Amino acid sequence: MRTVIVDYESGNLHSAEKAFQRMAREGDAGEVIVTSDPDTVRGADRIVLPGDGAFAACRAQLFDHRGLFEAMREAVIDKARPFMGICIGMQMLATRGLEHGETEGFDWIGGTVGPIRPEDASLKVPHMGWNDLILDQPHPVFDGIETGQHAYFVHSYQFHVNDPAHLLAHADYGESVTAVVGRDNLIGAQFHPEKSQATGLAMIANFLRWTP
Repeated sequence: MRTVIVDYESGNLHSAEKAFQRMAREGDAGEVIVTSDPDTVRGADRIVLPGDGAFAACRAQLFDHRGLFEAMREAVIDKARPFMGICIGMQMLATRGLEHGETEGFDWIGGTVGPIRPEDASLKVPHMGWNDLILDQPHPVFDGIETGQHAYFVHSYQFHVNDPAHLLAHADYGESVTAVVGRDNLIGAQFHPEKSQATGLAMIANFLRWTP
């Protein structure tokens, strides 16, 4: 069993690598490697796509690595391997992003990534720090996790899903802010599970044994 964390030079992958490797060891869930090799991604049993920064820049960076997106699509869409997107890696699942203009997303989960607009002017953007998760749909990746547990967010834009069934969890930040999306073999977290202590580690462990 091999889980790959896709390296397309978008952000520091060290904390994600260590968190996934730790939970793989504890759960006897095989190996976790970081790679930018399309053939390795194509053959993976599970795929994790992280991302830090702006939607358009991350997408451009991913597609600059020739063959990497195509390999990921083959594994995730054609072969239905379990997939987790983190932060911008989750946002790129959308149909489009509106950060610094309009940018095409993967369109794996229908929706639009738009700016956070809290009604309370005292709430600053970016939404940064700890917030309570509010679970909207049951999901195997939430096993042992309850509404009210904390997760660590850093973002200025959020994923507005077209189908409410694809919204799995949200947070309250002057408005409902999407926290987790998913369908079929896809799951995406706006927060950083690798930085979310017990809640995030539980979610990672659940993902590593999830069999959609």
